[in-house]
Amino acid sequence: MKSIGASVGAVLTQEKKQTEEAEKKEEEYHLMRNEMVFYLREAPGCQIHGVAEWCENSQGDIVKEVDTYFLHLLTGRRCETPWACLVGVVEFNEYYEEIWETLCMRIMNHENIEEDMCYEKEVCV
Repeated sequence: MKSIGASVGAVLTQEKKQTEEAEKKEEEYHLMRNEMVFYLREAPGCQIHGVAEWCENSQGDIVKEVDTYFLHLLTGRRCETPWACLVGVVEFNEYYEEIWETLCMRIMNHENIEEDMCYEKEVCV
C-alpha cells in the first residue's frame, strides 16, 4: 500500500513540474523598441535621436536588460554616446559647437534616461 501512495505522489509531483515548465514555455516575449529625440529648449533644431530596445513578457515586465544607444547625425549608425553622434560632422562653428556640447552634456546628465528612452517620443533637456 505504501508503494502505491509513494508512486501516486511521485506522479503528481512530476505532473506539477511538467505543468510549470509548460507555463514557462508558453509565456510570450515581445521585442520592444522606442526611438526618441533629445533637443535643447533654447535650440530645438539641434536634436540627437536615442533608441531603446528591450524584451517584455506578456504581463509587460521587462525581462531583458534595456539596450540604449544614439544614432549618428549623418549616417544613422549606432553610437554609444551622444558625442559619438557628432563625429565627422564638419558644419560646426564655435556657436553651434557650444550648443551641441551643451546638448550632449545634458543628455548624459539626464535623470531617468533609460526610462525616458523607453517610453517618451521627445525630451527637452
